[in-house]
Amino acid sequence: MPPVSVSDDVRPAVRVRGAGLAFGPRTLWSGLDLVVEPGEFLAVLGPNGSGKSSLLKALLGMQGLSAGTVEIAGGRPGGANRKIGYIPQQRAIDESLTLRGVDLVGLGLDGHRWGPGLFGSAARRRLVASAIDAVGATRYAKQPVGRLSGGEQQRLRVAQALVGDPEVLLCDEPLLSLDLA
Repeated sequence: MPPVSVSDDVRPAVRVRGAGLAFGPRTLWSGLDLVVEPGEFLAVLGPNGSGKSSLLKALLGMQGLSAGTVEIAGGRPGGANRKIGYIPQQRAIDESLTLRGVDLVGLGLDGHRWGPGLFGSAARRRLVASAIDAVGATRYAKQPVGRLSGGEQQRLRVAQALVGDPEVLLCDEPLLSLDLA
């Protein structure tokens, strides 16, 4: 099957040129050139400590490169780019955290800025409910996130990343704690 061709006027979802990442004398990777076109799916595989999560952090603007440039969703990484959805590696959430699942998912819409935004509006509630329903988390979405199982929390993280209908979805071990089904 021939590769899918993308027209010249469509910008890549991700473009990395001559990128390198080093921590002191330890080089994780160097000379990385990568273009991911819209609609493409790319998996980055490697052992622990090889720089997979660091690559995602560089794409998000959370980690500076030692060399090269990154462009994502038509812009530079960093800031509040609503065109990017991100599912982070799973981390333990304190049981005493009162943030509900619906609140966590809603942060994917307006948690990146000050002010009321869509907070409390019917449109916001519909978007959040739709994302929660899409990942099968409606049953427990109004419970405190810290009291949910790892898999339930992960479903809500996926909904949070999807709620804003991003152009680019970055996932760091997104299926961790989820059942095969």
